[in-house]
Amino acid sequence: MSPSPSVPYLDPELPVAERVEDLLGRMTTAEKAGQMLQLHAQGGVRHLIEDLHVGSILHASPERVLEAAALTERTRLRIPLLVAEDCIHGHSFWEGATIYPTQLGMAATWDPELVERIARATAVEVAATGVHWTFSPVLCITRDLRWGRVSETFGEDPFLIGELASAMVRGYQGEGLSDPTAILACAKHFAGYSETQGGRDATEADISRRKLRSWFLPPFERVAREGCRTFMLGYQSMDGVPVTVNDWLLNDVLRGEWGYTGTLVTDWDNVGRMVWEQKIYADHTQASAAAVRAGNDMVMTTPQFFEGAQDAIARGLLAEEDLDAAVRRVLTLKFELGLFENPRHPDPVRQAAVIGSDAHTALNLEAARRSLVLLTNDGTLPLAGGFRPGPDGRAAAGADPAPRTVAVVGPNADDPHAQLGDWAGASGQADWLPDGHPRALVRTVLDGVRAHVPEGWDVTYARGADILTTGPDPEGAYFPDGQPRPHVVVPSEPSAELIGEAVAAAEAADYVVAVVGDRIELVGEGRSTATLELVGGQVALLDALAATGKPLVVVVISSKPLVLPPSALGAAAVVHAFNPGMQGGRAVAELLLGLVEPSGRLPVSFARHAGQQPTYYNQIRGQHGTRYADLTQRPAFAFGEGLSYTTVAYSGLEVLTGSVGRDDTLRARVTVTNTGARPALETVQVYVSDTVTSVTWAEKELKAYRRVELAPGEAREVPLELPVADCTLVDAAGRRIVEPGDFELLVGPSSRDEVLLRAGFTVKG
Repeated sequence: MSPSPSVPYLDPELPVAERVEDLLGRMTTAEKAGQMLQLHAQGGVRHLIEDLHVGSILHASPERVLEAAALTERTRLRIPLLVAEDCIHGHSFWEGATIYPTQLGMAATWDPELVERIARATAVEVAATGVHWTFSPVLCITRDLRWGRVSETFGEDPFLIGELASAMVRGYQGEGLSDPTAILACAKHFAGYSETQGGRDATEADISRRKLRSWFLPPFERVAREGCRTFMLGYQSMDGVPVTVNDWLLNDVLRGEWGYTGTLVTDWDNVGRMVWEQKIYADHTQASAAAVRAGNDMVMTTPQFFEGAQDAIARGLLAEEDLDAAVRRVLTLKFELGLFENPRHPDPVRQAAVIGSDAHTALNLEAARRSLVLLTNDGTLPLAGGFRPGPDGRAAAGADPAPRTVAVVGPNADDPHAQLGDWAGASGQADWLPDGHPRALVRTVLDGVRAHVPEGWDVTYARGADILTTGPDPEGAYFPDGQPRPHVVVPSEPSAELIGEAVAAAEAADYVVAVVGDRIELVGEGRSTATLELVGGQVALLDALAATGKPLVVVVISSKPLVLPPSALGAAAVVHAFNPGMQGGRAVAELLLGLVEPSGRLPVSFARHAGQQPTYYNQIRGQHGTRYADLTQRPAFAFGEGLSYTTVAYSGLEVLTGSVGRDDTLRARVTVTNTGARPALETVQVYVSDTVTSVTWAEKELKAYRRVELAPGEAREVPLELPVADCTLVDAAGRRIVEPGDFELLVGPSSRDEVLLRAGFTVKG
């Protein structure tokens, strides 16, 4: 029997807290346990709603979202569902939705305002489909490039991660949850999940509490204090304790020190994994009791929690009141979203107006352009000296009007799935989009070059190499919990026939654009890689193309930095695209032709060999020497690097406040000058080095940056301000403090020491 509309919890005029308490008092133990469950809907929703009283669903096809809504209306209390999805860089699994560059690509823009606009546009599309909650942004720090989830991160620097994650949360949550276009943001994976052993996903993270406080926790603390409404917990354990039940991390730090009142959701089967994988509990009853006591609110995809929690109460391991704190937080979200008055079901009219709209496509193109990083260039780019765009988008009126032939080759030149990356259609998480997003919505590099070269130019194509095939995992088709094991990668052998076709195309061309990288089979959860080299026949292809002597431009479309062979590093130019999204191929073509200026900067360092792992710029001082006995430790490309089609000189760094107190603001200035003939968007990077510290600390850390537009020949004095309170370290007792003494301000175009100007200042004791 459905409740009367006059019952208190259905009265929108009452305060949320009163409504929550009234509803909580009407719920059975089973309904409370169910309300804490979030289950995946790919196997159907009737059982979840009618028998398990589930509070949330995820991975639900559009049809199942509608079915679940109808079933919920017929339940005893009519508690609306929270519908969740991994909308990571766009509405990942909605046909026709706008798919942006991955988070790593967004990070290459170094532009929080752009990232906020992407998240806002994503929320508008997502909200129209009846989804209320996205599991984004990812605040993990990339250090070991072998890890399979690098593409989901904002890179390696805690400050940049905090800037971009904060912007993304603002975009998702809008002006507040009462906004019908707002969706719940989720900061993940709390915390330290990316600090793997050997790059292996979800391994024990060997991180001290001081190290957590130093680098891994600050981005999370920022978004917690700024109002990110949900946090997702990592899979891993630390000090032998899974994060799911890590009382120090969840209660002492998150809920205690930071005062966080939001909702915690486990990652996929975290509670079950403590039984079948980590083996620290004998059964789901014990694991469920521990998860509730630790403060988890929503238990993702562990259906055994439903009986486990009730059994724990029957056996005296839990009191029913122990469930209430979690259920209160879940219900509070639902009331604050207004779901009892408006369940925000799918709206076909709204979908037609906003999903894949022209405005979102334009934003996607802007993001793709800004995400591209020009790593090397001997002057070959822009092709033929560059062009200006004509009215039809084609290159027109260039410096050199002679017709050219461009050979576009490589396995990623026309692969839409590699271009979109993980969490996008055909990446494997959604069974209702087996072929991925509509091919007509994606512009590959081949599409882009064909569409934008000047009239009269010829474009040829040869695949040149295959990357991989897949085969069954020799350990079996299923994991112990019944989940299917992904197929394993089998690298393709170089093909003399494919290479011969590519070489013939190259020899007949004026320019060669080789598009290489990785594929979605090498990316994501449980898909870490033992090596970082180009897989399959790609190195042999690049070697053969380099041997032709034709100007070779290498475009890398990949989920993470890869180790490039000498034939790529010695090419005329290298452009990196971190899975640049639906418009990525057009953006690449425009950059090659000089229709746009390269402005992306690396949010992550590139290794020269896999043995360098972990690779990151803000290394702790102290090791014997600065290289391996056999190979260098220097990164191939460093954090913050990226070229323009002009040159920018830095000069005149001056600290204006040479002696400052902890509560003061450091002021400085530097002059940047465009010494070339094309405009630039320069990212002026500000690092700080504490010269003598009471504990070992990073040699330098990014503390601020400014993006400066410069016309050809223009010089601009850039004012720099930095709160001294940001010049911190974490001492031996785990306290974040500013230590008095001498510091250096380092300013330049990247994190490399040799390009940074230096000026000293002193913090008074």
